[in-house]
Amino acid sequence: MQGINRAALLGAVALLTPAAADPGKPPLSAQTATTGGPLDPDQQKLIFDTADLAFEIFPEREAIAGVATLGFTAKAPVRRLVIDLDRNLPVSAVAIDEVALPRSAWRNPQGRMTIDLPRQVAAGGKVSARISYAGTPHVAVRAPWDGGFVWAKTPSGKPWVATAIQGEGCDLFWPCIDYPTYEPKRIDLHITVPPGLGAPSNGVLTGIDTLPDGRSRWNWSVANPTIHSVALNVGPYRELKAVHTSRFGNQIPMHFWYLEGNEAKARGLFAEFAPTLDFYEAMVGPYPFAAEKMGVVETPHLGMEHQTINAYGNGYKQAPEGFDWLLHHEFGHEWFANQMTVANWDDFWLHEAYTQYMQPLYGRAREGEGRYLAMMRAGRARFENLHPIVSGSARAANLVSDEATGPGSDIYFKGAWMLHTLRGLIGDAKFGEIMRRVVYGRPDPAPGNFTSRFATTAEYRAIVNDVAGHDLGWFFDVYLGQAALPELVETRTPGRLALAWKVPGGGDFPLPVEVSVAGRMKTLAMAEGHGSIAVPAGAQVIVDPQSRVLRKLPGDGGS
Repeated sequence: MQGINRAALLGAVALLTPAAADPGKPPLSAQTATTGGPLDPDQQKLIFDTADLAFEIFPEREAIAGVATLGFTAKAPVRRLVIDLDRNLPVSAVAIDEVALPRSAWRNPQGRMTIDLPRQVAAGGKVSARISYAGTPHVAVRAPWDGGFVWAKTPSGKPWVATAIQGEGCDLFWPCIDYPTYEPKRIDLHITVPPGLGAPSNGVLTGIDTLPDGRSRWNWSVANPTIHSVALNVGPYRELKAVHTSRFGNQIPMHFWYLEGNEAKARGLFAEFAPTLDFYEAMVGPYPFAAEKMGVVETPHLGMEHQTINAYGNGYKQAPEGFDWLLHHEFGHEWFANQMTVANWDDFWLHEAYTQYMQPLYGRAREGEGRYLAMMRAGRARFENLHPIVSGSARAANLVSDEATGPGSDIYFKGAWMLHTLRGLIGDAKFGEIMRRVVYGRPDPAPGNFTSRFATTAEYRAIVNDVAGHDLGWFFDVYLGQAALPELVETRTPGRLALAWKVPGGGDFPLPVEVSVAGRMKTLAMAEGHGSIAVPAGAQVIVDPQSRVLRKLPGDGGS
């Protein structure tokens, strides 16, 4: 899910109570509640090329109607289309290549819709499906932690609607193949809303049509969208906009849609857009969606990384560090989730650990090492250490984010500490090259020379080894593959301090450790996991005085 710790923030922000809908209803099937679960064999035969999505939003009835036109290319001969769509949105009509099918040609008992094609599509052939549907979409219980629609009212009583669907997936409100790698090359959106309301969404605004009865249709087009980041936002919005000149020389449109009545606070937040954008471009590389926009929209839930239309509901509160952490974090996901997307949710940490780590690095850029270390230390109390960060097997998103079955919040804070330790081990230059190669697929990104990509932990480890120039498998085997933290065992004898790494699973762990002896710093190489240093009688000794390594400390939770 978006870069937020559940336990730390539940209840922290409650801007508005959702409208009269029964929260969490209508209920979801097990199929729809799971995103990134096993693909159907016929889904594996398809490439998802394009989607044209037309929605009408009915706030007073808390209902939607949609017409989705989906384009596919067959990788192998296929006689059926298998498409994910919540069964709470009944389908009224289906056409294949613009020819209407009889009602007997499709069925959707559990949220995985099967359409019998009138002919077999050969390998390399293309097929288009137009699906008309309508109904009452699932309402989020605690958006954004739980996926669904949020039907709310603004302080003046006007409709305020948003979607947040990462944990449950795109099929909550539009037909798709609910798996991270099934990312269309383009999605066009057409969103019809009641009079007086706007509908900011992903990508580029291609036009607003005013209908005879006062409704308006907002038309958007987005390239290579991450499917969980397609978003509907409806409300009485006002807009701030500007153009930022990037450090790479290109122009980046910046847009903020805020609620009427919040202009003064909105202008204060909007002033953070350019510095935040400049930091990420300096630290990671070119903003991936400069041809479209840096977009943010005020929402009745806390936030989520919707590509080029990040959801913002933090109530305009700055963190003690002097910037809005929610704006900063969700924007980081434009790189670590939307530009670079995990190929399977088992590698979810690549989204969240990196984006979480960007905030202490921003504190460092603004105020120096003291602020950086204070922010890093604040995350230590949030470790769970109950499950490995990576299981090594394909997993659905809910199995990763639920702390009963997966690492949960450890993909944020523990993952960020692992990155902190890695940066200290290999240095800033190599750490930066690793980021660029993971995010862009190359070490020299520039506007126009990269496209969105998918990544895995296995690829990440290979990149790290290549850039570092030696095998760091021992590092990741412990930090990603084990739930418990490594422990640094100290043995003191007259005139000497011996250190030894004790790691879960055994094996060598040659992670260097700094030791301060009487104010003088020395680094122990810890070859084969052991090292020692002379200690004069009465000298003050501090192990790892700058907190450079992730290790078990008194008070850490879990194993």
